Amino acid sequence: MIAITGATGQLGQLVIHHLLKTHPAKAIVAIVRNPAKAQALSEQGVQVRQADYRDEAALTAALGGVDKLLLISSSEVGQRAAQHRNVINAAKAAGVKFIAYTSLLHADTSPLGLHVEHVETEKMLAASGIAHALLRNGWYTENYLASAPPAIEHGVFIGAAKDGKIASATRDDYAQAAARVVGEEGHAGKVYELAGDRGWTLSELAAELSKQSGKPVVYQNLSEADFAAALKGVGLPAGLADMLADSDTGAAKGGLFDDSHTLSALIGRPTTALADSVRAIL
Repeated sequence: MIAITGATGQLGQLVIHHLLKTHPAKAIVAIVRNPAKAQALSEQGVQVRQADYRDEAALTAALGGVDKLLLISSSEVGQRAAQHRNVINAAKAAGVKFIAYTSLLHADTSPLGLHVEHVETEKMLAASGIAHALLRNGWYTENYLASAPPAIEHGVFIGAAKDGKIASATRDDYAQAAARVVGEEGHAGKVYELAGDRGWTLSELAAELSKQSGKPVVYQNLSEADFAAALKGVGLPAGLADMLADSDTGAAKGGLFDDSHTLSALIGRPTTALADSVRAIL
């Protein structure tokens, strides 16, 4: 059996969608915090088991009979390392034989502050003795396109990435890769640096938004502090705003760029082009 943590999250649902193409539903375990949100999965025949990243005992029970696990990183930045430790300990206790983990692009050398907890988790996996693979995911294109509507409305896309290249891919691109790695044999010991085929700058994103919307949009680069303040000013929680601003600064240093085309090779097709993603949201 294959289990997925965070299975009702945006990435988790897409991974299960792809797994269902190659595996029977009864062989898939969705580990969720709130089973009420997993009704659609249950209706498809997927096994839904309740457990929280904070509860090692519940995780151990939920992983009973599971051979392979996709550990989707917790969304709670600052608490991830402790929560991931619970999952890894539970997997070991339950006899899980393989773990695929969604880490961060070039986690070991990344300038992004987010890398710290990912590196800690990678070290835990290495120490666990469980065969594993690292899915070092780059940025989701959706992370930036969430800001597209207000940018088009006001004619300005703000950020702090300067001319840094961002080799993003869609959640579905990454989900397809994760489904393949956890659903097939032969991936143990692999480190996959996953990113989009073509990098782009925020100026190029603004130009694409302008082209497709028919309204002028320009990119305005801010300092990290000013960008964080702007995000807080529109209602983002302070921690999230600071993380996004730090990530933009990391992008300016090359932290979100990779041109190895590992992701497209893994999924057997080109990654989704930025223009196509913009077209989809417009």
